[in-house]
Amino acid sequence: MSDEGLRLARDKMRAAAVEPTAIDVFAHYYRALEAGATGLIPESSISPLLDPPRLDAVEVGEAAAREALGATVVLKLNGGLGTSMGMDKAKSLLPVRDGRSFLDLIVDQVLTARQRYGARLPLVLMDSFRTRDDSLAALAGYPELAVDGLPLDFLQNSEPKLRADDLTPVSWPADPSLEWCPPGHGDIYTALLGSGLLDRLLDAGFRYASVSNSDNLGAAPDPRIAGWFAASGAPYAAELCRRTAADRKGGHLAVRKADGRLILRDTAQTSADEMHYFTDTDHHPYFHTNNLWWDLRQLKDALVERGAVLGLPLIKNVKTVDPTDSSSPQVVQVETAMGAAIEVFEGATAIVVERARFLPVKTTNDLLLLRSDAYDLADDGTLRLVPVQAPLVDLAPAHYKTVGRFDAHFPAGAPSLRAATSLTVAGDWTFGSDVVVTGDVTLPDDGGPHTLPPGTTLTP
Repeated sequence: MSDEGLRLARDKMRAAAVEPTAIDVFAHYYRALEAGATGLIPESSISPLLDPPRLDAVEVGEAAAREALGATVVLKLNGGLGTSMGMDKAKSLLPVRDGRSFLDLIVDQVLTARQRYGARLPLVLMDSFRTRDDSLAALAGYPELAVDGLPLDFLQNSEPKLRADDLTPVSWPADPSLEWCPPGHGDIYTALLGSGLLDRLLDAGFRYASVSNSDNLGAAPDPRIAGWFAASGAPYAAELCRRTAADRKGGHLAVRKADGRLILRDTAQTSADEMHYFTDTDHHPYFHTNNLWWDLRQLKDALVERGAVLGLPLIKNVKTVDPTDSSSPQVVQVETAMGAAIEVFEGATAIVVERARFLPVKTTNDLLLLRSDAYDLADDGTLRLVPVQAPLVDLAPAHYKTVGRFDAHFPAGAPSLRAATSLTVAGDWTFGSDVVVTGDVTLPDDGGPHTLPPGTTLTP
């Protein structure tokens, strides 16, 4: 650990034409890493957030809602490749319903909201160098999407992976692209400023941003939330949902005792001996959806005042340089979380929204549920839950973890889950067409493989 490691990293970033602001921000976090920062947030330093405002209790006039949405830009985090699901392109290009991808449905949501509310409502993706080309090619099929000459995307920055033993940039001649990584989605602030997009949005008359992950189709443009946020005068707001047992590992907001500010704590920021506090859904009753709202003017002021370094908590992510090769050198990826910026802004707030605004797809369990008839696809590109509660899906990773193997086991599409409470598939089962699941069903791991004939009805 020395000045030499940072010098080499800076030189590598300059040679790759990384934007100077991003190099300065990387240097800030490098120094924090070198000083031994872990990013851990002790339970003793926070108090639970127990009574945030609820959207269903807020009065928002129709005119105010329309006006606020008319000043809003939709930003989508689109840098993920879906590698945990065996993908090698943007996860947002994965088909969700009727052959249509996340990105197709997001476009539907935005275009419908424009027509319904008379809003300009630009859609802008934050892409990574691995997702940009394919995503822009997909958007080329929607020539009506561009607004006011604004770009359809901006690029997330890249930084060198650092050797875990000495914090120098790693070298991997077998695939030099693996020497680089994104700095986590907290980089969105640096990238917005450094790309010039933040100034372009402000110059075009946009005041607010609605920000969410591209794999969360629940986060559709919402004039009511926009109206509430505009009226609040807050610089920053996060959408929350009530936690259930299924959300025990999700990040949560808390109140920092030292200054009373809201902060975000994720699993990576919780020590192993305090995870029982983190996972207690009564102790920390609301989880963070990563759906955010920003006042762009106040964001610009904060970035300029701080020299683009918001000072978000460091996340030290230790991996191997080649994620598919456990014998490759161990590296450190220096990351930050977008939602952690809530602690930067005095007056930042949060609001509890309906669960329908949180529909992320992190595994093929989630994908099967969204492809099934447990959800109806509306004309505006939103998915609406049909039963009172979504069934729980648990597919054996050995057979269903990757999209390729998952699709091979459901060649005729998803089974009917509308009447299901849960579906656990522990073994190697292939589903024929028109399979119906009712109640709690478990398919055992008894050697297999098995094929369920078309029209099978599965019951407890």
